[in-house]
Amino acid sequence: MTTGPSTGTHDPAAPARPNASDSLVIWLLVGSAFVMILNETIMSVALPALIVDLQVSPSTAQWLTSGFLLTMAVVIPISGYLLQRFPARSVYLASMTLFSLGTLLAALAPGFAVLLVARVVQATGTAVMVPLLMTTVLTLIPAERRGQTMGTISIVIAVAPAIGPTISGVILSSLGWRWMFWIVLPIALIALACGARWLRMAATHTRRVPLDVASVFLSGIGFAGLVYGLSGIGEAVRGSSGGVPPWVPVVIGVISLTVFVLRQLRLQRRDAALLDLRPFTHRRYTLALVLVALGFMALFGALILLPLYLQDVLGRSAFVTGLVVLPGGLAMGLLGPIVGRLYDRLGARPLVVPGSIVLSAALWMFATLGETSPLWEIVAIHVVLMASLALMFTPLMTDGLGALPADLYSHGSAILTTLQQVAGAAGTALFITVMTLASAEPSGAIDITGLRAAFTSAAVISVAVVLVAFFTGRSKPAAAVAEPAERG
Repeated sequence: MTTGPSTGTHDPAAPARPNASDSLVIWLLVGSAFVMILNETIMSVALPALIVDLQVSPSTAQWLTSGFLLTMAVVIPISGYLLQRFPARSVYLASMTLFSLGTLLAALAPGFAVLLVARVVQATGTAVMVPLLMTTVLTLIPAERRGQTMGTISIVIAVAPAIGPTISGVILSSLGWRWMFWIVLPIALIALACGARWLRMAATHTRRVPLDVASVFLSGIGFAGLVYGLSGIGEAVRGSSGGVPPWVPVVIGVISLTVFVLRQLRLQRRDAALLDLRPFTHRRYTLALVLVALGFMALFGALILLPLYLQDVLGRSAFVTGLVVLPGGLAMGLLGPIVGRLYDRLGARPLVVPGSIVLSAALWMFATLGETSPLWEIVAIHVVLMASLALMFTPLMTDGLGALPADLYSHGSAILTTLQQVAGAAGTALFITVMTLASAEPSGAIDITGLRAAFTSAAVISVAVVLVAFFTGRSKPAAAVAEPAERG
């Protein structure tokens, strides 16, 4: 998508500050994306109540979360095409309409089947929003102020999933599970109405890109198979999964993605790829992508391991678990804009290198936790972890996407968002597998030995993050954007 203000993204005479209408657009998208991404993890704490109320098995109920993630994995790669083919306003209104419809359907769902369909509809709307948000920021915000604005996006992509369980726990402690949707619905409808009334993007340009149906099919099979298979590995190792072995969808996914990549390389020669892979020819983008993926593995590892540690080892309730991770999520949200402003002044490397070192230190500290560790220590380590990720995510995403030419913004955003889903699934599979295999219990039950091994494996990966971080660029953002063709 090549939408943009008449000043042009790379115009040295671009205003130092976005105008009021552009700021309104950004904040509307940020608020909408926050509410939508929150739904990725808000169901996790509610599953026990849903199992009883809907009279389904735990493996069946888990599809309310897995189905959401799978739909995201299928739809996100298509967002690059959608953002090129249709105006940003139309994409936003379609996204919010789908999300609002899914939320209403979930609140009224008479049974599990309808609720699952509702979650899929929600996810379809959610999948397009983050690529739309990133592309819009790159288009509307001058290069010298992108870091500060991208800092607010960290609130969406990292904080919303982190505090989802907390909000869910609060609602469930006093209201039924349907209220998780009734509370969100009016917010979604207000955002939809505001978008219909005020969302106007200047100089919006679209082009008629042919939709390659074979690529859509290969992408759906590939990413869904990969995410589904990786998500099922941990459960299979713990002996709680049934049906198709998880390696089968992983293999199918890898084969499909291989064919998909080969097809995109051929189609992009005539500018007709569903997901253009030319962003990978930009060194800064590829390096940022690797570090963001490793960071998301650590983030999702913490999101899956901490609740298991708190509930199964320390015997804490789901509500207390949600409160323990809340300060870290808030810290990341508060640091996002601050780190963004620092990036605008210093560039990526002075922030990413210290952030990676602190990330590694936090994960090594998690590996020392025991059966009697106090809650304050866990909260403190989690805050340090989230602060380190704040130091990394905003500079990396801004620096990597800012290295691309304008016509690749939408595809670069789609690739980045898709990789976050895959990295989260891979991290979860890896850490659950390590935890189960290292457990001192013959049955592989959750214990402190297995959890320490899982946190240690995450800490070992973080050492690689530190080493790669030193290869981030030294240049300041304005200079970097002035040379978007940097490749290597």
